[in-house]
Amino acid sequence: METVRLGGGGAMWGDAYEPALDLAESGEVDYLGFDMLGELGMSIMHKLRMRDPQAGYSTDIIPRFKSLIPIAREKSIKLVTNGGGANSEGAGRAVADLARRNGWNGLKVGTVVQPHLIDDLDKITASGWVFENLDTGEQGLDRIRDRIVAADPYTGSEGIVEALGQGADVVITGRTSDNAIWLGPLMHEFGWTFDDGHRNDIATGIMAGHLIECGPLVTGGLSTQWRLVKGDKSNLGYPIADVTRDGKIRIRKLPSTGGVVNEFTVKEQLLYEVHDPARYLMPDGVADLTNIQVREVAEDEVEVTGIHGHAPTDTLKLMIGYQDGWIGEGMILCPWPDALARAEHCVEMIRGRVARLGIELDELRFSFVGLNELGGSLVPTPAEEPSEVALRVAARARTREAVGAIIREVTHLWIMGPAGMALHTPPTAPRPVISLWPTLVPRDAVYPRIRTTVEEVR
Repeated sequence: METVRLGGGGAMWGDAYEPALDLAESGEVDYLGFDMLGELGMSIMHKLRMRDPQAGYSTDIIPRFKSLIPIAREKSIKLVTNGGGANSEGAGRAVADLARRNGWNGLKVGTVVQPHLIDDLDKITASGWVFENLDTGEQGLDRIRDRIVAADPYTGSEGIVEALGQGADVVITGRTSDNAIWLGPLMHEFGWTFDDGHRNDIATGIMAGHLIECGPLVTGGLSTQWRLVKGDKSNLGYPIADVTRDGKIRIRKLPSTGGVVNEFTVKEQLLYEVHDPARYLMPDGVADLTNIQVREVAEDEVEVTGIHGHAPTDTLKLMIGYQDGWIGEGMILCPWPDALARAEHCVEMIRGRVARLGIELDELRFSFVGLNELGGSLVPTPAEEPSEVALRVAARARTREAVGAIIREVTHLWIMGPAGMALHTPPTAPRPVISLWPTLVPRDAVYPRIRTTVEEVR
């Protein structure tokens, strides 16, 4: 095979289903990948598994695959996802059970299990390793150790390659890097290895996966090019990447779908989450984008070439999730006339009530939706009186009770505040916070413990 056609079937847990069906039915793709994990998603999945040992994977997997597997079997499409989250074995069993119930005999379900390091952190620390917070520089985990609920390293494509080599039709992994979902198939099909002769190839595969991992972000979604979106705006096409053995990537979408693929949508996604274009660090390798060429070759078709690569580092990213108190919010609507003045009056009331009642908070935030919810203090006071203002009050505290008290105070504004106030929606219940501690871990503490299995449904 000289060209492998990859489909970007999903960008998150909870993404729309029908774009993937379109790609499966009409995209003539060889592989359809689904990125179902975000940074906080893993911690949420760990919490779900703590409540139910059979849970801990994306709830999207079964409804998606129930629709997709019959089409994939007919068209010889392989399905790959990291939606296994904190329990890829459980997800694999669920897919195999789905296949048995539907009589899909012969389906081979591959499962890649990455180690969860929560029970290994002390041992790794005792070996002399210091877990430095990459955001704050804080050294060591002593402050949060008793509150840690998850510790998941980002692994690469090795397990996916192994599962495909064993004939898997569906591959389910946990916390791989997002682009590994598509790099794995390329390595399998082209026979690439991790030796020096394939550094540029691997970097090309990394960027092919990176370009389509966020679904419609490269086809007009979340883009500065949104005004150029054409066709049916309610049917935004998800991306296809044609990748050749000699290092060319072509990004496009189905002609029957809405959206836009141009030089700028590709460059926007190309630079997404890239801190150093000369060293885009991934578990499988390091991509160098400084000589990349991006050019439009046809309508809604863009070619990307010139990607170079280097050997992977001897560390992996490790995302530690820990319990960090409670948050909650409430919102109340302030009408014209004097809408902004009413909102400011309510802010003063809430601050006074917090002091009067002695409510202990870590954070208390006020924002005026429609005026400064996104820009905060950088937004100037409007020159004209707004027609209405929605006052949002958000709080964070060590205890659920403190957050609950703030939420109640927002509802009190309905009768204690100025005339004409209206509650927006029922206030949210206090909810626990899982904060993230990004750090690094030695590669050799992770890779020997990755397990891959393939089960044939009978």
